[in-house]
Amino acid sequence: MKITLKKIKSFFQDERTQVALNEIKTLVREKPAKLIVGAFTLFGEAKSFESHSIIGNPVFNQLGLHRFRVRKAAQLAERRRQYLARFIAAEDVEQFQQNGFILKENFLSDAEFKQLKQELLETKFETRETLQGDTVTRRMSLDHQVLNQLPATKTLLQSHQWKSLVNYVGSFKVQPMYYVQVILSHVRKARPDPQTNLHSDTFHPTVKAWLFLTDVLEDEGPFVYVPGSHQLTQSRLNWEHQKALSISEKTDTMTRRGSFRVKPEELSAMGYAQPKAFAVKANTLVVADTYGFHARGQSTHASTRIELWAYARRNPFLPWVGLNPLSLPLLNKRLVPLYWKGLDFLEAKYQRNNPWKKVGKRYATEPAVVKSK
Repeated sequence: MKITLKKIKSFFQDERTQVALNEIKTLVREKPAKLIVGAFTLFGEAKSFESHSIIGNPVFNQLGLHRFRVRKAAQLAERRRQYLARFIAAEDVEQFQQNGFILKENFLSDAEFKQLKQELLETKFETRETLQGDTVTRRMSLDHQVLNQLPATKTLLQSHQWKSLVNYVGSFKVQPMYYVQVILSHVRKARPDPQTNLHSDTFHPTVKAWLFLTDVLEDEGPFVYVPGSHQLTQSRLNWEHQKALSISEKTDTMTRRGSFRVKPEELSAMGYAQPKAFAVKANTLVVADTYGFHARGQSTHASTRIELWAYARRNPFLPWVGLNPLSLPLLNKRLVPLYWKGLDFLEAKYQRNNPWKKVGKRYATEPAVVKSK
């Protein structure tokens, strides 16, 4: 007991602890409500340095808060993947560990892919579009009502192989949101698409999957990934720490919001490989950890990229792989409609700009609708 009490006393007398406590006292006086909200969301998916009172606090980050969150999230993801690895092939595990992605050419049989492609390209879906720079991203909802009319697509998304690959890379038993995603490049004269800048989606391992429905050429906006950049090395951790300390009002918007942008020379300094562009044939599957640095490749001319796209993210500080509330029957079949309704509500109620504009029911192959803001 004496040793324990001595350690507690030493902790509170430590200079770093005193600095942290003084900062907490200041926040209690100045922003008590924000501090309470921040404390409840600190060990979750929250990532914004500009809107979160604790995550963006320079004093806490000087003491190592961001570094701690990144390191702990990576450690927990590694443990969860060790369990989930038993459900996929050993060569897929090896490919992921080395690269941060799993690439599988000719993922479906010719007959299966033909039916899937026909379903997704010849059906009208509820559609939204967002315009970034000179590029439109179109997302078309694959909710339960739609999937009931698409047997090949539904069979794929419920298959053991598909689920196991996505779960392993995501380090959880995830419940993805599914879309047909279309990237339409050069729809107007404007600055380049900001998604062409190499970046990490967030501070922790997470998953996105692309099953390409059309061939993608290297000069037509391919997916780009830095092999091995999902690995948290000491150099990467130091970079994360310095990046957190350098964020200010002049820092680019996406980095301020927690999706760190990276320069080519910084990649080299961290010891990572050069970016790989996925110029691929149709029926190629890529499942990637988008904590790793990635981007949308440059397109030299007007082009269209169409894919079955999945996205999932969970609280990175959970030690277990299951117990996902989004998998409950009332939620799992309605994730995209509920997400879109939530964005519409925030825009109507609080005037928060909703970048995803309704464009009605569309075919994936139609021209862009949203061409100006």
